[in-house]
Amino acid sequence: MSTKIVILIIGVLFVLFALLASKKGSSKLGIPLGILGILMMIFGSYSSDLVNYNSQIEQVSTGNKLIISEPVNAVKVVSPIDKDSVDCRILTMGVYPESNKNDIWVLIRPTDDRYYPQSDHTNTSYKRDGQWQVVTRFGGDKGEAYDLIIYEADSTASSFFSSTIAKWKETEDYPGLKLEEIPSGAKEVDKIKIYTRKNCRGVF
Repeated sequence: MSTKIVILIIGVLFVLFALLASKKGSSKLGIPLGILGILMMIFGSYSSDLVNYNSQIEQVSTGNKLIISEPVNAVKVVSPIDKDSVDCRILTMGVYPESNKNDIWVLIRPTDDRYYPQSDHTNTSYKRDGQWQVVTRFGGDKGEAYDLIIYEADSTASSFFSSTIAKWKETEDYPGLKLEEIPSGAKEVDKIKIYTRKNCRGVF
């Protein structure tokens, strides 16, 4: 459970305690606790994913798009394109052969040489009718270089990436993965280099 959710729960408890205290005529203690509880609830709500999730989803931009000729015989990223400059939050899109049954994951590798699996509410990239997409987030300085790497993952590797993201969100700590931590069931299938067009540090 994240710190912000704990603050929200404590705020609710303070408000409930204040209401009970006021019924018993102890307003000297109840009023300050009630005010503190309301402030904690406001902070916990507006700084947690409960409020920020939908607003962040709406701020996704897209990069330039690569023209792909048919038929598609490999998993490939089509947007952004190699050497593109992108916003802090983009929609990475690509194509895949419809015979492909593996999950598709986007991992970014900034200058710290760590790997960061990307996901939205579905965790794995959304796949349908030969096309895939996933929300991709960057947190570095303006002009920072990133390797954007596409992986095909079997069920074991996909579960590892999903559980890793869940653990990072729980602790609000995103240390990245070393190359040797990436499971053997994840196979690199495409890679491009991109750059941030603005300062994204501290955005997410």
